[in-house]
Amino acid sequence: MDFSFYPDDLNFSSVEQLPGLEARAAFTVNSQSVFREDTDIVPTLIDDKLSYIPWGGDNQMPFDILDLIEKDETLATCQCFNAEVCYGAGLRYDTCIASDAVKQEVEDFYLDNDLAAYFLGVSQDFKHFGFAVSVLILNEDGTKIVRLLRKEACYCRFAPADTVGKIPSVLYANWRKCVASPSEIEVIDLLDPSAPWRDLQDKLAKRTRNRKFAIVSRIPTVDSTYYPIPYYASLFRGKWYNIKQLIGIAKEAKLKNHAPIKYQIEISAKYWESIFRAEGITDRRKQQERIVREKQSILDFLTGAENSGKAWFSTFYITPDGKEQHDVVINKIDATKEGGDWETDIQEAINMICFTMRVHSNLVGSVPGKAQTNNSGSDKRELYTIAQALQKPYHDLLFTVHRIIIKFNAWQGVTVDVPFIQLTTLDEHQDAKEVKVTSDKA
Repeated sequence: MDFSFYPDDLNFSSVEQLPGLEARAAFTVNSQSVFREDTDIVPTLIDDKLSYIPWGGDNQMPFDILDLIEKDETLATCQCFNAEVCYGAGLRYDTCIASDAVKQEVEDFYLDNDLAAYFLGVSQDFKHFGFAVSVLILNEDGTKIVRLLRKEACYCRFAPADTVGKIPSVLYANWRKCVASPSEIEVIDLLDPSAPWRDLQDKLAKRTRNRKFAIVSRIPTVDSTYYPIPYYASLFRGKWYNIKQLIGIAKEAKLKNHAPIKYQIEISAKYWESIFRAEGITDRRKQQERIVREKQSILDFLTGAENSGKAWFSTFYITPDGKEQHDVVINKIDATKEGGDWETDIQEAINMICFTMRVHSNLVGSVPGKAQTNNSGSDKRELYTIAQALQKPYHDLLFTVHRIIIKFNAWQGVTVDVPFIQLTTLDEHQDAKEVKVTSDKA
């Protein structure tokens, strides 16, 4: 057993040798447990005046999602590709028909705000979590919007809605750690998502001294919750993410140890948490040692079942004290596949991930193998064009913030746009060109 682990990361997944057998067992974490909206979510109190709605049962859901994405090369690449496609040729304020004075104001706004980093950031938030938070900062007189900031969605939490369903504020803090003091939280007034322009006008008409307001750009979902469930949630609730992870573990074990993986033990993260809570273990090193002991108990169970010739596999595991544990699933693996025989399986898993992420595998070059089918250049250009065309609804949602800025600052003749990048053919003597989407929105 390997006791080594990173200070902030417990070693839940590993490959272990079965005592007395020429075989190994792979421990993995069940990715389905990352989504915990199935339980009732109640506001968490900071003090008498401040509370928030946790994101997931333990308020760590966005970080759990990011952790799962970072553990899979295909999924991480697809997310990056989707964000870059949403970015297009970049956010532009078109000033072609504006006056020279307005052009100068827009130029000054560009210099005071890094719009490229802002727009790529909100594109990332949109693709990862289904919503993005922008912050408008007005000048002291409240007559001009002078700053535009992005607040990373994973560090944003919503205050409980009032009696009419309106969320009053966004709480921004480092929720990776325990936040127990109001001094650690930035509270930002949230403009009404259904009518942000009217809400901003009403607040200023009431002579508020606040000069900072948040706007939430949210992808509408069929289930209205505080935090949207991303469209790719089915990838974690299903089996293909875990299958791809298991294939990687199996190939590594085969290459390193020349011993096949005979069992996959899939354990829910909630199972480990329940052990720590029941036994009162809070120290990270002691938690890791407890994980190792539990893994050894499971391996001893498998070894005894194998030696007795009466192996029993079901949807739950019997702990050494005779209790049924439904958070542990033991799967027997067909050990006849070795080496390159996994190639078709990994291709199938990658294709399912790319399909769920709505990214053609040839666009990100993620399908392995020497004899793979490949699209022609014309097909790839069309696929890329289709991918960009599908970003229009997301752009429309993100443009609301900029339309408010343009109208509030009275920039007559200015429009907002994100030109597409049109890949060209060789006879046009250029690699790519921008295609502007005509819009009459001001």
